Amino acid sequence: MQKLGKPTFDVRKFLASAGRGRELLELHEDQILFSQGKAADSVIYLQSGRAKLIVGSSNGKEATITYITPGDFVGEESLAIVGALHTSTATAITHCRALRIERGEMLRALHEEQPLAVVFTAFLLARGMRIQSDLVDQLFDSSEKRLARALLLMSGLGKTGEIESLPLEITEERLAEMIGAPRSAVRFFMNRFRELGFIRYDGQIRVHQSLLDTILHDRLPGNNTATPEIVHPAR
Repeated sequence: MQKLGKPTFDVRKFLASAGRGRELLELHEDQILFSQGKAADSVIYLQSGRAKLIVGSSNGKEATITYITPGDFVGEESLAIVGALHTSTATAITHCRALRIERGEMLRALHEEQPLAVVFTAFLLARGMRIQSDLVDQLFDSSEKRLARALLLMSGLGKTGEIESLPLEITEERLAEMIGAPRSAVRFFMNRFRELGFIRYDGQIRVHQSLLDTILHDRLPGNNTATPEIVHPAR
């Protein structure tokens, strides 16, 4: 009698459905997935929508670490030790669908299922490189470059290689908050990107491959530190 082997583990199915130690979540704009300083007892896998990771200081200031797009994990600090605390706050930017995986179930699956371990390890390495790039952007790059990078990350263009529309909820105010620039500067640069053919900006934002190519080769035309002219009202 032929002995049946272990069924092939399906990573996509595991991350797409509820099950033992796994719960599907629906989150609305500005809803918190988890909070900084609270107990970390699970890993979150984002299936759809957009979110961000924020750290706050004791004096009330906040800074965005990185943006979360479909296919990303957050809350991985829960796997380090029992009783770990979240080091940041994860907040939905748009309507999100996510999978919450309890710490014990995630550790079991990583130990027993190599395909999941490979996917998770690759993500952690990519996340580290992305956060490092985000930090460099904040320290050295102009508002124009930070906006371009934010659009690329939010659209998922760098991940999928396809043009994607950003959700309607992504407003100029939201983009200004993300990159730490005035709304007037965001409007100026968005119009500039549209004129250059990098984006389509007509209610929805559609990001084109040309913006990714330009950023990769550091070829934003003109003065990268250019800012919109401030026009004072006539007295």
